[in-house]
Amino acid sequence: MKKIIAITVLILLLDQFSKIYVKTHFYLGESVNVFGLSWFKLTFVENPGMAYGLHFGGLWGKYTLIILRIVLAIGMVMLFKKWLREGASNYLIIPMAMIFAGAIGNVFDGIFYGVIFDSGTFYDTASGRWIDYSGISKLTAFGHGYSDLMKGCVVDMLHFPLVDTTWPDWVPIFGGNRVEFFKYIFNIADSSITLGALFLYFFRRKAFPNGLDF
Repeated sequence: MKKIIAITVLILLLDQFSKIYVKTHFYLGESVNVFGLSWFKLTFVENPGMAYGLHFGGLWGKYTLIILRIVLAIGMVMLFKKWLREGASNYLIIPMAMIFAGAIGNVFDGIFYGVIFDSGTFYDTASGRWIDYSGISKLTAFGHGYSDLMKGCVVDMLHFPLVDTTWPDWVPIFGGNRVEFFKYIFNIADSSITLGALFLYFFRRKAFPNGLDF
């Protein structure tokens, strides 16, 4: 259990430090090159939903996603206890701890950021849309933020536009249009979930020597 706690705490600290730093030092939409590299940027965006900027269903979709993440986290705690009793290997425990930490990291944003920051992307009930904001956010006293519990948005900043160019005019259909790969902007929590899932997939035979057993 100590290993799971250590991995979770480390990832959460890195995740929250990076999010709080970007939110309190960047304007929404601001982008800077890291180490002068055009293919590695810090680009500050906020999203109310899933990983890599995806979302659905407005405010109720957000509530549903937060509740599902909490249920998932509780379920994973129960699985950890079961696997540790059974002597599960690190090939299972470490990737699952990474997935667990990533899920908790994004849940924290969604639940608390609306009540601990003085500004942020908020949901406008009249229009049914998420509204951007201007300026740089500041941390504020708990409960004196720009919104309510469970109405905060996830902070994303990691951006790797490995290809960012324009299709030649002579290319049918796409000519003159911009093409960007990889255009998604994400955070350390998203990365932790993705890497944990990949490790689990590639080492699945060692992680589950007797097959899937939940």
